[in-house]
Amino acid sequence: MAHHKSAKKRIRRNAHRFEINHTRIARIRTFVKKVETAIASGDKDAAQVAFKAAQPEMHRGVLKGVLHRNTVARKLSRMNTRIKAISA
Repeated sequence: MAHHKSAKKRIRRNAHRFEINHTRIARIRTFVKKVETAIASGDKDAAQVAFKAAQPEMHRGVLKGVLHRNTVARKLSRMNTRIKAISA
């Protein structure tokens, strides 16, 4: 247990930030899952719509510091490649 006032405040802040960041990551995962299910079903139009919705959410995760920008770029690139490969 923390004994200093600043350490107690840090514990409170860490808990609060965890809640916010966890919510953001869960929201991003939900959008990515919608894209994944559309790709798995083979519906290119639905996959593109879901991808266009997931893109800004993932970029917002980068802006908020939840995800690294290269990670998001890699995941978006791979999803886009898989969407393009549906019609082939």
